[in-house]
Formats: sequence, structure tokens, C-alpha cells
Amino acid sequence: MAKHKIEKAALKAGKKLVRFAPSPLRKKIKKKIIEEAKEKFADHVEEEMQEKGEQVSEKLESKTEKNAEKLHEKAEEAKEKLQDVLLNVKDKLGKVKEAGEEFQKKVSSSDEKDKIKSCQQIKGVHDIKSSTTIKSYKNIKTSKDIKKQSS
Repeated sequence: MAKHKIEKAALKAGKKLVRFAPSPLRKKIKKKIIEEAKEKFADHVEEEMQEKGEQVSEKLESKTEKNAEKLHEKAEEAKEKLQDVLLNVKDKLGKVKEAGEEFQKKVSSSDEKDKIKSCQQIKGVHDIKSSTTIKSYKNIKTSKDIKKQSS
């Protein structure tokens, strides 16, 4: 605050000196003041820009840290959810496997009880008699043939 008051007082004194100074000296003083004002302005702008840059970098750093923390939290949550889902799928697959085994046991035991034919027991095309394998009237036994064999 004291520095600011000193600068104001120096500025007022400088204005009065310029007003009462001779003309050639007044031009030199104005040039000198303009040059110093440009330098001070440039320094002041540079300092402000540096401060703003530091503030921006600090904000960026804090935001980066917050985002990293959030990312790790979200990753942990996703990992836990995925593990829960995988455990549920594992349990369900186990139940499906047990049900399939029980079904297979029932089917295999019912084959013997109910005489349900499996695909291997069903006759195929080769098992069907063709017209050449059917006995003709010559191969059919008559009553005479039966008596001959029994005696």
C-alpha cells in the first residue's frame, strides 16, 4: 500500500516538473517517460501472464489428480460388478450342467424301463426287406413239411 502512495506522489511531482520544464527538455522527458511506461507495462503484463499461467497449471494439475482418482474408483466399481456377473454366470452354468446330467440320467434309465428306442436302435434302410428277400410261395412250409421235420 505504501509503495502505491509513493508511486502516486512521484507521478504528481513528475507531471508538475514536465509542465514547468523548457520545451526541448519537456520532449526528452516525455520520450523517457513513454519508454519507461512501455517497459513497466510490458513487465506488468509479463508478470500477470506468468501468474495466470501458474494458476492455470495448478488448476490443471488438481483436475488431473481428481480425474485420476475418479478413474480408479470407477475402474474398481466396474471390476467388482464384472466379478459379480461372472460369479452369477458360473452359478447358472453349474445349475444348467447339473440339470443336463439329471436329464441324461432320466433318459438313459427310461430307455430300459419304457423301452424307448434310441437312434441307434431304430431300423435303417438296410434293415427293410426288399422284394428279393421276401419268401416266395416255394419257400413257404406246408403241412407236409412240418410233419417230416417233427418225426
